[in-house]
Amino acid sequence: MISLSRAEIEALIDLPVAARAIEAAYRATSRGDVTLPPVGHITFPEHDADCHIKYGHMADDPTFVIKVATGFPGNGSIGLPTGNGLVLVLSAETGAVEAMLHDEMMLTDIRTGLGGAIASRTLARPDSRRALVIGTGPQARRQIEAHAALMSRLSFQVWGRDARKVAELVAEMAPVCDVTGVDDLEAAVRQPDVIITATGSTAPLLRSDWVLPGTHITAVGADAPGKQELDVALVARADVLAVDLVAQCVDHGEVSHAAAAGLIQPGELHEIGALLEHPERGRKDAAQVTIADLTGIAAQDIAMANAILAAWREQSG
Repeated sequence: MISLSRAEIEALIDLPVAARAIEAAYRATSRGDVTLPPVGHITFPEHDADCHIKYGHMADDPTFVIKVATGFPGNGSIGLPTGNGLVLVLSAETGAVEAMLHDEMMLTDIRTGLGGAIASRTLARPDSRRALVIGTGPQARRQIEAHAALMSRLSFQVWGRDARKVAELVAEMAPVCDVTGVDDLEAAVRQPDVIITATGSTAPLLRSDWVLPGTHITAVGADAPGKQELDVALVARADVLAVDLVAQCVDHGEVSHAAAAGLIQPGELHEIGALLEHPERGRKDAAQVTIADLTGIAAQDIAMANAILAAWREQSG
């Protein structure tokens, strides 16, 4: 059995290769070529924490994947990472465990960042130059990293509730891209071409009347029941609503709140994979407001695991 640590996995990551794999996974999902059972959730209210279990099988792949990822925000106060987990790769022929990727949630963070950047690149105006990232945690870092790699013309602003964390994130990402911090969220929302929300919020942070025509929003925080970053009026207002998986997002994604209120219907949602295959279904003019709601799908985890193992095998000869 192959067993790789976080450090070993990180050394094998190639962002452009991983981005192509994630894009292919989105396309395969929307074609119906991936078996994706419902997501498993365990919540730990006393710690404001949760655990996600995602699993699936890509058609014709010799393996399938089970991913466990945990988020314990309070760990920072005791010197521990806020995210952890691992990816298991098993034979689709015998059920035997073929690999354990003890990534400590790094692969989830990277694939979520890449998924967000792919969604933004697909739906944002081609002339987009300014992005606002809402959040200061590990996923905010990954979103900046991925957007800078896939949309190199973007400059970034960062907003968060904690000014110290904003300054730390800006200092960390300054060698990668043009990035500054902001302290007035409403004023900041009225400026960018692209907005990326990457928080664990359980109440809306973005109001519809703050968002200008032509803005694209990629929302990645609402990945479990009870989470919400956008007000329902903003979701209902969107000219194009994209999701990574319709059934999953209607159940517990950002769009679930507007759907529960009867403001949108599942038939109005476009999967990212379908938009990649049929871009004419996406943004049609510069004034449209577009939103991508990403809850994260096992097809992304399969893509990342396959990319890592392919790189390991090539390196090992």
